[in-house]
Amino acid sequence: MSSSDAPINWQRNLAVTWFGCFLTGAAFSLVMPFLPLYVEQLGVTDPGALNIWSGLAFSITFLFSAIASPFWGGLADRKGRKIMLLRSALGMAIVMALMGMAQNVWQFLALRALLGLLGGFIPNANALIATQMPRNKSGWALGTLSTGGVGGALLGPLAGGLLADNWGLRMVFFITASVLFLCFLLTLFCIRENFVPVAKREMLHFKEVFASLKNPKLVLSLFITTMIIQVATGSIAPILTLYVRELMGNVSNIAFISGIIASVPGVAALMSAPRLGKLGDRIGPEKILVAALVISVLLLVPMSVVQAPWQLAILRFLLGAADGALLPAVQTLLVYNSTSQIAGRIFSYNQSFRDIGNVTGPLIGAAVSASYGFRAVFCVTAGVVLFNAIYSWFSLQRPARFHVETPTSTTSVVSSKE
Repeated sequence: MSSSDAPINWQRNLAVTWFGCFLTGAAFSLVMPFLPLYVEQLGVTDPGALNIWSGLAFSITFLFSAIASPFWGGLADRKGRKIMLLRSALGMAIVMALMGMAQNVWQFLALRALLGLLGGFIPNANALIATQMPRNKSGWALGTLSTGGVGGALLGPLAGGLLADNWGLRMVFFITASVLFLCFLLTLFCIRENFVPVAKREMLHFKEVFASLKNPKLVLSLFITTMIIQVATGSIAPILTLYVRELMGNVSNIAFISGIIASVPGVAALMSAPRLGKLGDRIGPEKILVAALVISVLLLVPMSVVQAPWQLAILRFLLGAADGALLPAVQTLLVYNSTSQIAGRIFSYNQSFRDIGNVTGPLIGAAVSASYGFRAVFCVTAGVVLFNAIYSWFSLQRPARFHVETPTSTTSVVSSKE
């Protein structure tokens, strides 16, 4: 047996991609704490203009990622997922280094857009693992993989703040580029994939991709669920510190307390995602998905009436535990309802919807809080998540239509009820 035909050690690939997602999540969030400060350093000093440019620099990455993801997903299905992981890690490393050399805000904005165009490590990691693991372990594996990006995103802001204080803002971009290059090297030498390139003429087109699905309406509903999950998360982000200040008053350690309250959902998600993923493998990811959405609604509503920061922190911790199950459950259902031939595109479409949620969530939160106050944001978010729970429940009840699996598929296509 040749080395290229040797069985894939998917557990090792999972471990390496987890570390790659951790490094990528950390790299992206390293620069978040001081992004407005860097925009200011590039010459934008007017407070109003600084807010606008900082918002643009933050959101443009997600916007261009949403546009580019389907293209990269199609290329992954044609050329392989490992090459897409390498392309993403190396491309982002180069862009991050260039950001450290930006001379004005226009250059920085263009590079933030390019970062979105070249991204995609995490969705391609999901697609790689989804096409290699046994189906009965998909919930646990994808839940475990999701903790990599979450863990990196939690550690990143703390590390970024410390590095910026000690080394300066520009140096953080070069350190981030080094982290991403390490991710490239790990992927290059440690991940194995047996992939036979597909000729472009043999690739399914967009309409054919959805026509090949066992339940295209369910898959579309899962995309919408992903978007709403991110809208719900992002709608609270812009107002959280201000809401904590409203609860506490102007105390000296407001930033520290806000940082803790912002971080606790991620800590809870780290703890819950693998366990709830394993439970989903046993009882069905669709049950986990709907239950987690309903629990989220029941936790969001009380957040609008809390009287102390510790009450908000407890509710957000519980919310994080529920949220830890949501995206892995969606991804597991996508695995169940697609084939390996189109997995790259299905996960990339899902990433596009996630990015759209990342862009629109903060805008909705800012608009609602400006018109109706901070507490209204939690009520509106609860209403959006309730709609998502009802919509998902009805979508998961629909019987799947008949589907003939293509001979090239290696991942079983099953209904969401199996």
